[in-house]
Amino acid sequence: MWANAWLAGKAAPDDLLDALSLWAPTQSVVAYDAVAAGHTGLPWPDVDSAGTVSLLSTLRATAGRGRTSAPRPPDRPRGTINVVLPVPGDVRGLSAGTQFERDALAAGEAIIITNPDDPGTSIGLVPEFSYRDTEHASDDDSGLPELCALSWMVYSLPDAPVLDYCELGDAEYALRAAVRSAADALGAIGMGPNAADIANPRGLVEQLLESARQHRIPDHAPSRALRVLENAAHVDAIIAVSAGLSRLPDSAADRFTPRLAAGLEPIRAQSSSEVQTAFDALRPLTAVVRSARIAAVSAILHSAWSD
Repeated sequence: MWANAWLAGKAAPDDLLDALSLWAPTQSVVAYDAVAAGHTGLPWPDVDSAGTVSLLSTLRATAGRGRTSAPRPPDRPRGTINVVLPVPGDVRGLSAGTQFERDALAAGEAIIITNPDDPGTSIGLVPEFSYRDTEHASDDDSGLPELCALSWMVYSLPDAPVLDYCELGDAEYALRAAVRSAADALGAIGMGPNAADIANPRGLVEQLLESARQHRIPDHAPSRALRVLENAAHVDAIIAVSAGLSRLPDSAADRFTPRLAAGLEPIRAQSSSEVQTAFDALRPLTAVVRSARIAAVSAILHSAWSD
């Protein structure tokens, strides 16, 4: 969101660098292939990683100024950056059979950057987080993994990506409806947020939410998009606490940072049928959360180019 704001002239480079620094103290960017290097100016065939400033150069080289005089369909906003959150069975926006698709799916998230004047030079970026070992942790810290580096791998894409643009209002409505149905299902089998197997479930939900609140969002973001993001994060945290991270497959909850996830223990259902019932209730909800997040982020990205 900050990179997009910078490209749109709504934020300074320092704003983007400050936002990146909250993810990890060390940032790097590497070209996966020669074509990506040609599009971005990253080193090749030497694949030594470049620093954060090179990431800005990569964004600018690929996206250009984001301004173009070419006609644009009304459903295709001007923005050049898009976020995808792929999971098995839903890889929308990814080029089939590519290494980018495989790595983005493994990470559960990726960024796609398109030059509006030359869509054939699109690139994909997949983040990889590195954590410091806890073996030598000091006595006064938590002993949990510490995030120490974030690396971006840059891939060339064989063609311009086809992305879905979900209406924010539809996403918000679906999120509200799914929350009610899932809450009813979980409560009926005694696996709601107040499950006895989890101590202080409200505190754990708040702990998961607190990390997201450390990240600022550009001022141009629509208030409705911010509300949807907050609601989606809240629902995702409830899912994680209610079902236990190791109990819920194909969930965005799997991507919570280890520092937070380590505090969650899987709840113990009375029977395998109860576990299956919980999965059936939560699986569609995680898909709705992903769609809501993508819609909210897309709305924020597009709002930077509204004028």
